[in-house]
Amino acid sequence: MVSKRIVLHFPHRLVNQPIVYKLVEEYDLQFNILKAFVTPEEEGLMVLELGGKRENFDKGVEYLQSCGVKIQPLSHDVVRNETKCTNCGVCVPICPTEAFVVDKKTRKVIFNDKKCIACELCIKICPPRAMEVHF
Repeated sequence: MVSKRIVLHFPHRLVNQPIVYKLVEEYDLQFNILKAFVTPEEEGLMVLELGGKRENFDKGVEYLQSCGVKIQPLSHDVVRNETKCTNCGVCVPICPTEAFVVDKKTRKVIFNDKKCIACELCIKICPPRAMEVHF
């Protein structure tokens, strides 16, 4: 089994197509929509947690790409600007997935982008604006 958080960018011509439905019906994949911006006649964006058997997952991704959907890992879109971060720790208690932890030895905040679900709570609360989303 494989489970990944991915970002889908799909062209406006696909906005009215049952893309996610086909992932379930034809490739037996499970999904959880973490965020979606879909507007008619514009590019769509969807953040998904997608999982299933490795073979089915790979075929599902291949299907999406053949339709013209751009796919990238979520971790590429949520980043911390290390030069801005002051390690104040305000982000630690607000994060619902515990993607931020304080290193007990160094007292620095560690960001685990693999746990991030792009809820953007850290972006709103970060005093130096060190957290960035690049959708």
